[in-house]
Amino acid sequence: MSSPAVPEFDGKAFVSGLSTAPGVYRMYAADGSLLYVGKAGALKRRVASYFSNTPKSPRIHSMVAQIARMEVTVTRTEAEALLLENQLIKSLSPRYNVSLRDDKSYPYVLLTREEWPRLAFHRGPRAVPGRYFGPYASASAVRETMNLMHKLFRLRSCEDSVFRNRSRPCLQYQIGRCSAPCVDLVAADDYAESVRRASLFLEGRSDELGKELSAAMEKAGQALEFEEAARLRDLLAQLRGMQARQYVDGHAANLDVIACEMQGSHACVLLLAFRDGRNLGTRAFFPRTNGEDSAEEVLAAFVSQYYAEQPAPPEIVLDRAIPDADLIELALAEGAGRKVVLKSSVRGERAGYLELARRNAKVALASEMASRNAQQLRSDALRELLGLEEAPSRVECFDISHTLGEATVASCVVFDPAGPVRNQYRRYNISGIEPGDDYAAMRQAIERRFRRAMEAEAGVAPPGANSVLPDVLLIDGGAGQLAQAREVLADLGVENVLLVGVAKGEQRRAGDETLVFPDGREVRPGAASPALQFIQQVRDEAHRFAITGHRGRRQKARTSSRLEDIPGIGPRRRAALLKHFGGLGGLKAAGEEEIARVEGINAALATRIYATLHGLPVPGTDSQQD
Repeated sequence: MSSPAVPEFDGKAFVSGLSTAPGVYRMYAADGSLLYVGKAGALKRRVASYFSNTPKSPRIHSMVAQIARMEVTVTRTEAEALLLENQLIKSLSPRYNVSLRDDKSYPYVLLTREEWPRLAFHRGPRAVPGRYFGPYASASAVRETMNLMHKLFRLRSCEDSVFRNRSRPCLQYQIGRCSAPCVDLVAADDYAESVRRASLFLEGRSDELGKELSAAMEKAGQALEFEEAARLRDLLAQLRGMQARQYVDGHAANLDVIACEMQGSHACVLLLAFRDGRNLGTRAFFPRTNGEDSAEEVLAAFVSQYYAEQPAPPEIVLDRAIPDADLIELALAEGAGRKVVLKSSVRGERAGYLELARRNAKVALASEMASRNAQQLRSDALRELLGLEEAPSRVECFDISHTLGEATVASCVVFDPAGPVRNQYRRYNISGIEPGDDYAAMRQAIERRFRRAMEAEAGVAPPGANSVLPDVLLIDGGAGQLAQAREVLADLGVENVLLVGVAKGEQRRAGDETLVFPDGREVRPGAASPALQFIQQVRDEAHRFAITGHRGRRQKARTSSRLEDIPGIGPRRRAALLKHFGGLGGLKAAGEEEIARVEGINAALATRIYATLHGLPVPGTDSQQD
């Protein structure tokens, strides 16, 4: 029985009720899916253009034919409309919008906010208190900057667990890259001054920093403080000598250069960034064009979406003029709190940078297209090997990692036809099982992942990335692990997911893997099989992701001092104990009487410390040794 026909959307009637105010419009299909999100300086005029008799591109014509309903949101200004459009595109992923797909988070330099601030490389959520400088175009640019910072300002880079437990300076102090605050070899005021100067440098105010150092050097010389004057002289010489500056029109470059290259509907946008005369490197982006073949439209979408999350520099040089440039300039200026200029017609040094960006964009797109073609061939081969009607649109793989049962972690990685979808990777810390029981670990991880999916389908949990079921589920292991997964999926009522176990060969050599199916079939495709190469890629990524999580969990458990868990032991007493005994090893070798001799430690507290470090029952508690 055919489904009832959906009434055709009357676009002209809808337009008649719209105002001329700025705002955002949304187009929906009959099944409720979002087709497109757009902004408008005048809603009535912009939406009416879709339903006029003027010629339209095949993409727009197909989109308009699917409209079942539309919604609008009126905003106060065009800039607000642009910001809202970007937010909706990012959160809702409309079918026909160009969207910036970037699975990697941006790298930053982090200067922590604590008594002795630490300078560190940071990627991911900004959960650590402190100042974040960036974003940088590449991880190598961050590391180059940090290398320079450690030489200039000698700030610590060690983790807090290492910093708190040191009893003598490390190698970084010996080679002149740290002032050793861990063992009080630098005064707090001097270290704070180094932190302030490092902040000036990272803020792009190195000229101001140079003038300040020069004035301080002269003042020290006049006060006959020759050692301090010599130190400042060397620091100033390093600062001026190490800055590999790029100049534009005689001024330190502070701009982004962006070029867009397209092949059909595939696009590469390349960003070349300069801040305070320092080249922060290049970064290639491959946005989802969703059928859009206009480089101008793709570039406009990139600029508005990228700078909605990242601070815009005063000048952005583009390799072509883009639609709504004035509106985008206005929105970026509001976000940055200062004027931002978009330029597409440039000469001199800017033209040279633009040509460099164009060449790199062409090379990056050619490499990406070759990779995509190879990925598509492997995906098609997987379809044939598994007997599927269509190439799988979503493949997931689970793996388990532990060391003799310690700190067990399960990983789940996701691949689609374009490759890994890293923002949907998941890790599961496994607990409540016998150490080393891989079957129980696999069962727990799969149950946690698919229970959420079924709860979302039933409407008792909000939908999300975990609510989407894979077409193929790979299990790193043989028949035993596969059986655990099959039982869990059957118990939860999960259907239409093809389970495949990936068992290693006898010599654990790549290419000798055996694919195990729930019906007992076993297939050995061989090393030359493109399908097995795809499976190996997914399996290896799951293995890497699991090992990374396991190592992090294990390291955290091993480096966190057991002193932190003892009531009555705060930072000062912990530092006093470690300093007195030269580290945790010396403290563990000490008796209760020796521990009690440390200032601030009484006999009762010494007993608790000794018992905790040696796994003995702690007096005054109900804990028992198993």
